[in-house]
Amino acid sequence: AAFLNQVTGRPVVVKLNSGIDYRGILVCLDGYMNCCLEQCEEYVNGELTARYGDSFIRGNNVLYISAQKR
Repeated sequence: AAFLNQVTGRPVVVKLNSGIDYRGILVCLDGYMNCCLEQCEEYVNGELTARYGDSFIRGNNVLYISAQKR
C-alpha cells in the first residue's frame, strides 16, 4: 500500500496480461487494481501506438504497475 501511495500522481507503466503497456500519470487506484491514468499512451512491443489522454483500465487486465523513471 505504501508503494501505491508513493506513485499516485506520478508517471507509471501499467502492463496488461496481453503484453500491452500503458504509460501515464496515475490518478487513482482501487483494491481491484482498476486505475485511472492521465496523459495515457499505449505501447505495443515498445512502440507508441496511441495517445488517449484520460483513461480507465479495468483491474482484471493488469499484470503489474511499475513506477516510471522521470
